[in-house]
Amino acid sequence: MTTYFTETHNQLKTTIHKFVEKEILPHIHTWEEKNEFPKELYKKVGDLGFLGLGFDPAFGGVESDIFHTMVLVTEMMRSTSQGLLASLFSHSIAIPPIDKLGTDEQKNKFMKPVLAGNKIAALAITEPNAGSDVAHIQTKAKQQGNHYLVNGSKMFITSGCRADFYTTAVRTGGEGHEGISLLLIERNTPGLAVEKKLDKMGWWASDTALISFNDCKVPVDNLLGEENKGFYGIMANFESERLFLAGMAVGSAQVAYEKALEYAQTREAFGGALIKKQVIRHKLAEMTTLLTVSREYLYSVCQKKKDGEPILKEAAMAKNFCVTSCQTVVDEAVQIFGGMGYMRENPVERLYRDMRLLSIGGGTHEVMNEIIAKFL
Repeated sequence: MTTYFTETHNQLKTTIHKFVEKEILPHIHTWEEKNEFPKELYKKVGDLGFLGLGFDPAFGGVESDIFHTMVLVTEMMRSTSQGLLASLFSHSIAIPPIDKLGTDEQKNKFMKPVLAGNKIAALAITEPNAGSDVAHIQTKAKQQGNHYLVNGSKMFITSGCRADFYTTAVRTGGEGHEGISLLLIERNTPGLAVEKKLDKMGWWASDTALISFNDCKVPVDNLLGEENKGFYGIMANFESERLFLAGMAVGSAQVAYEKALEYAQTREAFGGALIKKQVIRHKLAEMTTLLTVSREYLYSVCQKKKDGEPILKEAAMAKNFCVTSCQTVVDEAVQIFGGMGYMRENPVERLYRDMRLLSIGGGTHEVMNEIIAKFL
């Protein structure tokens, strides 16, 4: 790891590790069962600067690089909850368009309080009939004087129930990607409703919502960038999101592998520790191989991003490979634990449920393959 990390990255890793041990792990099972965590946690991570990593210091961000973000993602996964990570850092997909396209006034109003942990931001793109196919969203925004009138709905919105505002993709023009804009829509806007908190297979600690807009009046001043140019801001955002999800996969696989290894070393069966059985040793050998190769490839792609190289294909490849590897590693961890791996109090059971979403979110596995195929 010395190829990619400096002393500042190592210091961050230590800080996050201590934070997870003290503030999260003693409570995570309870939060998972309650399907939420305390809102005060946003302020705690904000005070430590975790929320500001990678954003403009002039508006509450922290000077950092992509490897600080990778340290954040992988170490926070020691919480054993992808749902916690997804909601606690939902701003990581909601704030980048503001950082890139927003005016100073918009950054001060929307971005600064989120990075301080005082407000919660969510990204609202997916709709009941448009997920990975972003170019076909149907939520409409029609300008009327100094407002847009917004009508439509958004589905599977992470932090949708708690968010103070939504970075929202709307259709202001014709069909296709050329007609999409981004609006900042505040929670208290008349006509905006959280219709339902959605129940999920995994990511229990994350609130996920269906929200609707019914003649929702949004000030023209809340338009991000140019009208009908929002699609490009969304696409630029996806690249970082895919690396973030790949990091979650690597962090999840690391935790699952470590817990399986520890269990195999201490669990007695058939006259000795599980680790003495060749079949178990070979499982662990394959798990650590997949984990190591995934991590090294992901970090090599992050280095390209840091160097300013285009990584559209590489980010898609990293997401698919890291997620597929994670699925194998976590599945084998459950198998090594046997019946205990199927119990709710066991972290590998939670990781097993949580990891299923990684090949769907941020662009499905199949969409990633389409991106890669375009470079053949």
